[in-house]
Amino acid sequence: MPSELRAEPAGDKGDPARISAEDRFDRATGGFDAANAEDPNREIVDGEPRPKELVYSERMTAMLARLAPDASEVLRLAARCQHIQRWKIPRGDYPMDRIGYLQWRKRLNKFHAQLAGDILRDAGYDDATIARVGALLKKESLKSDADAQTLEDVVALVFLESYLASFVHAHGEYDPAKFADILAKTAKKMSARGRAAAVSVIALPPELAPVVKNAMNETQDPLAAAD
Repeated sequence: MPSELRAEPAGDKGDPARISAEDRFDRATGGFDAANAEDPNREIVDGEPRPKELVYSERMTAMLARLAPDASEVLRLAARCQHIQRWKIPRGDYPMDRIGYLQWRKRLNKFHAQLAGDILRDAGYDDATIARVGALLKKESLKSDADAQTLEDVVALVFLESYLASFVHAHGEYDPAKFADILAKTAKKMSARGRAAAVSVIALPPELAPVVKNAMNETQDPLAAAD
């Protein structure tokens, strides 16, 4: 690692040119975590109520380390701020149909990218890095961008391991065919590596493991299917 200069004291942004790579990363992730710690919604973790989006960001970081331990710095940053302050733009603000969902997601992506960019800039990152993280958050070039695809895999794996059971419980009106369709669509967004991790790396709810594994095993990449 190149010789590094110490950052200014905490609370002082200092000169970005004098902030080390490690300090810059820590400042950025600390900023993301501080923003997510403001979440008024709580999730019980190990018996303690914690801010939901902060818990989610920690799960994203942990899952990325499991799936891609050599992930780039920009990918690690994007994973940590994937849902930054998502509660500020509720799904209920938009029509509960496909068009409303897409409008909500588009606004969220822009919001996440802008907020994350502000924090990255304050931490000392350059415009190119900020733009790259923003592109990952907006899922640009998903199938042709390896980092974007890895991030999508991590999102899916975190959902399957930590949120699928509660999703099923909350949607008791869905029949098995509906859940199978949702899982099939999730699998199609994932890479072969991500699908393999879904059946061999993460801890699936026992009662849901068979349907998840079936969805992952039945999905093929377009190029593989054409061979």
